[in-house]
Amino acid sequence: MSINIVEKIDGLVKVRHVLVSVSDKRGLDTFIPELVGLNPEIKLFSTGGTFNAIHEILGESAAQHLTQVSDFTGQPETQGGLVKTLDFKIYLGLLTETYNDAHQADLKRTNSVPIDMVVVNLYPFKETISQPDVTVENARGNIDIGGPCMIRASAKNFIRVASVVDPTDYEKIITELKQHNGAISLDLRFHLAQKAFEHTAIYDRTIADFLMSKSSEDAKSCYNF
Repeated sequence: MSINIVEKIDGLVKVRHVLVSVSDKRGLDTFIPELVGLNPEIKLFSTGGTFNAIHEILGESAAQHLTQVSDFTGQPETQGGLVKTLDFKIYLGLLTETYNDAHQADLKRTNSVPIDMVVVNLYPFKETISQPDVTVENARGNIDIGGPCMIRASAKNFIRVASVVDPTDYEKIITELKQHNGAISLDLRFHLAQKAFEHTAIYDRTIADFLMSKSSEDAKSCYNF
């Protein structure tokens, strides 16, 4: 397997395309309008409850700025939201490198766009397992798959993408966008990547610790055979 070793990047990356999918919707009501105000051409992609929240926040301007991920990918969400963002076009948008001609050709071939910022936080697994009498099945259903994948992909590609997992960072991001005419620096992208991998590491550790505390009998008791 060959690995791309990147030598040329942009220190400042203009934020034109943003993917938003959050369980914790704190701060969206100010963050989203600020993003749109800074770049009137910005495009937002979202799913499910987050899409509905952003649509309400933007009101009449939602039609100009907001797109369902399923409309972008051409693939409808599966029942219960099982698969929403795990799509080739999404991961091209997250992982492609600006100065890689093959990557740029892939974007053009699939009618995809480079995604410059991902705003994602995860299903509330810790809160779920804190409930009394929680079952293995209750916990299993609250294991986020698409969210960690998007966070990891965007954080890996910090050379171009900002991976935002903490609503308390919104103000810092807006401040920098204002300073740099709608662009984010490598310094901030790298800082956000550090936080992103810490976020997913803690999430996975919490899941592992819960499952390790249970027996196969605990799992069997949830199901009919």
